[in-house]
Amino acid sequence: MTPIPNLNIVPFVSVDHMMKLVVKIGIETVLTDLAAYIEEDIKRWESFDKTPRIAAHSVDGVIELMPASDGSLYAFKYVNGHPKNTREGRQTVTAFGLLADVGTGYPTLLSEMTILTALRTAATSAVVAKYLAPKGADCMAVIGNGAQSEFQAIAFKALLGVKKLRLYDVDHAATEKCMRNLAGLGFDLVPCTTIEDAVQGAAIVTTATADKQNATILTDNMVGAGIHINAIGGDCPGKTELHRDILLRSDIFVEYTPQTRIEGEIQQLPKDHRVTELWQVMTGQAEGRKSARQITLFDSVGFAIEDFSALRYVRDQLQRTRLYQELDLLADPDDPRDLFGMIQRSTANLAVA
Repeated sequence: MTPIPNLNIVPFVSVDHMMKLVVKIGIETVLTDLAAYIEEDIKRWESFDKTPRIAAHSVDGVIELMPASDGSLYAFKYVNGHPKNTREGRQTVTAFGLLADVGTGYPTLLSEMTILTALRTAATSAVVAKYLAPKGADCMAVIGNGAQSEFQAIAFKALLGVKKLRLYDVDHAATEKCMRNLAGLGFDLVPCTTIEDAVQGAAIVTTATADKQNATILTDNMVGAGIHINAIGGDCPGKTELHRDILLRSDIFVEYTPQTRIEGEIQQLPKDHRVTELWQVMTGQAEGRKSARQITLFDSVGFAIEDFSALRYVRDQLQRTRLYQELDLLADPDDPRDLFGMIQRSTANLAVA
């Protein structure tokens, strides 16, 4: 992207800009391209500074900061998770993020990340499934039909060719919403009345529930040999979706082990229970799916490098889409040492006006 000449200006991508970007490029293309950015960055995992996200927990939810840097670019995301919000007409998850140049410390992009997080979560799930799901899998159960469900469905269709969806939510209105939104997009949609019915015949099971508690969405008897489980609902201490016995039967794959031990399904297991980090699979240092009967589990909690990738992708679209606003965010005095003088001159100019 060509730098904006005024040093005080930072490109800002609003919610409206992000929606228009997705429509202009096409959601399947966005998800496919975003998955490529994520895969590229995960393959250079060892070049990143990494830390578990910084979380402030309350009885109502969590607010988190998620930083990452590859030495050239720095990114962070602010994100919350408040499941009760839907009862008040609010989003469970909202977010914004920033990308900066490490050499100068100057921000190069400020963006909404509520929509972008939904996109990057789905893209990550699908790119991981390329390595872990059964070959030729075309049927997926989606347990939890809230805000993330459509993104997951379209990402799996775009990257893996999954077209059969078996949908379940405790709130049937959520399933109806999901079916309505996906109608006409090339899916075979089956609404289900129980979780057992939903997983019947599915080669991939995605769990995406929002309740902030230890829940048992899937029990051991529901999981047959050869299934890939895409567990994306657990993302904080005390919030899980899978019965412990499923974990003991599965080969478990995670993003960043120190964070997943705290927030993922594996918080139910001893700290030394063996897991494999995805970057090792993507770089050929570890095996992913090894057999047709293997149960693979992606214990997804979301990691900052995925947000880094998403912001990098959006930045690279700005020049051709022009979908951003110039935000006067940084001080740019004539003399960098005279910040106070800039205020004085501004005061004088206002007086004249």
